Amino acid sequence: MALWFCVTFARHFVMLGFVLSSIVKHLKIALNTRFLLPGQLEGFGWYTHEIARRMAAQHPGDEFIFLFDQPFDAQFVYGKNITPIVLPPRARFAPQFYFWFEWAVPKVLKEIGADVFFSPDAMCSLSTKTPTVMTCHDLVPLHYPKQIPLIHRHYLLHFLPKHLRRADRILTVSDYVRQDIFQTCGIPLEKITTVHNGCREGFYPLQVHEKQQIRDEYADGQAFFFYAGAIHPRKNIPRLIRAFDLFKNKTAAPVKLLLAGRFAWETGEVKTAFEQANSRADIRFLGHLENEKLLKLMASALALTYVSISEGFGLPVLEAMNTDTPVLAANTTSLPEVAGDAALLVDPFSEIAIADGLEKLWRDGAFAQNLVEKGRAQRQKFSWDVAAQQVYQILKETAAK
Repeated sequence: MALWFCVTFARHFVMLGFVLSSIVKHLKIALNTRFLLPGQLEGFGWYTHEIARRMAAQHPGDEFIFLFDQPFDAQFVYGKNITPIVLPPRARFAPQFYFWFEWAVPKVLKEIGADVFFSPDAMCSLSTKTPTVMTCHDLVPLHYPKQIPLIHRHYLLHFLPKHLRRADRILTVSDYVRQDIFQTCGIPLEKITTVHNGCREGFYPLQVHEKQQIRDEYADGQAFFFYAGAIHPRKNIPRLIRAFDLFKNKTAAPVKLLLAGRFAWETGEVKTAFEQANSRADIRFLGHLENEKLLKLMASALALTYVSISEGFGLPVLEAMNTDTPVLAANTTSLPEVAGDAALLVDPFSEIAIADGLEKLWRDGAFAQNLVEKGRAQRQKFSWDVAAQQVYQILKETAAK
């Protein structure tokens, strides 16, 4: 009798374990991580880094397969539940994009039995049968094709709409981009989910004496307006330079304009605006900066100037709010959504409006401080931890279909 009871109990225990394991299924999530490059993290790279490392930490029971297109750095293998795989060819140009996404990726997804594929850089595979989630940060290639390098332009114009239609779910970083995808490409809104970006770690306010040290080092001890991002016409740098020139001509203020970021393509107009500026001695291009220097400059600025013509999100605006720096931003695309009432919004196509905004922030300290206080509340709406949880939930839902 005792033996019968033990055998029966064991059978039921095994069956119960089978049922529970079928209910609590661990996911095998494959991620396109080709932008995780040491010392070179920019837009797509930072997004991938912030989301991927948090998902892996939040869900230790799941398996994450990181797909690289070149030898990877161990710093990006964030935990024991991550398996890195290098897939040739190195996907940096149009023909390589095609072979990587349409040959290498589908093959490995099938081999490893991935439950879902997540591509955070606005491309995906048309060939794979694996359920796919793709993040589309903006539709710049479709709206401003001439501002995309020729070597990528035709590929993106042809394939971006196809990738959007192929993806089972699409993530965007702002409601503006969500609506733009719907209106431009006809993708149903129910297929698109907004997951806002967060702010990178390390952006915080500085003490007064620390700010002065930065001004001494970079701006001859003077106050300065600051820009952070690629030096590119789409970022409206030529108008910003001309507006700064108007501001200086009108006020003779002892203020400089510092611009941090790499020179991208099509920068002739930027250089022309600089060369023609009467105040060019007060305009400085700092190039690409390490995070620590970028943080200190952002936190020491009189204001962030971010009057970009088109943005999918506008991360520097959020970074400025986290450093208690006032913000002057464009009143178009996603920037009002991110800034809320915590920025002075101006028409990015009007140099006079931009110049007036600069003067307002320079003259009216109480107004600038009010923006800082509003920024402290606005920045609470954006969190990478929350974003990672939301992305994971979409991946889980997509894998279950």
